[in-house]
Amino acid sequence: MEKVTAMLVFEILGRPPEHIAEALKALITRMGSEQGAKVIKADYHDPISVPEAKDLYSAFAEVETEFDSLNHLLMLLFAYMPAHVDVIKPEKITFTNIDTNAIANRLMQRLHDYDAIVKKTLNDRDNILRKLYEVAPHLFAKPASEQESASKSSEKNSKKPKSQKPKQKKK
Repeated sequence: MEKVTAMLVFEILGRPPEHIAEALKALITRMGSEQGAKVIKADYHDPISVPEAKDLYSAFAEVETEFDSLNHLLMLLFAYMPAHVDVIKPEKITFTNIDTNAIANRLMQRLHDYDAIVKKTLNDRDNILRKLYEVAPHLFAKPASEQESASKSSEKNSKKPKSQKPKQKKK
């Protein structure tokens, strides 16, 4: 497969502005050192204050990058998650079944990795909640106002007149 040139846009949100500018440069440097990727040109834009957010800043960089193959591009997209991608060259891309298999299998591997992370995180959360309930069940008690509204709604539901029409059995 031939080399692929792409323009990638990376954006970082955070504080303080000096930190996000450094983090953005470190991200681009790390990406350029990955196997199969070469940074041709990087234009960094200074952090700006985010409107309607207190003490929050945003910075972005436009990075022209050359990849040894489409497979390398796709793997770096998953690893670094740019905000925007624009493939410049080649204009037309031809896939062989070997290329397609490699890309599809890498993609599936990454999705399975993400799925495992989510399942582990949910399991850890459930274990923490279970232990917290054992140690401090009072934290899970409903406030009196919620208990009153819950009992009132159950009273309303029990006082509703039931339909006089008998239910018919389905044939």
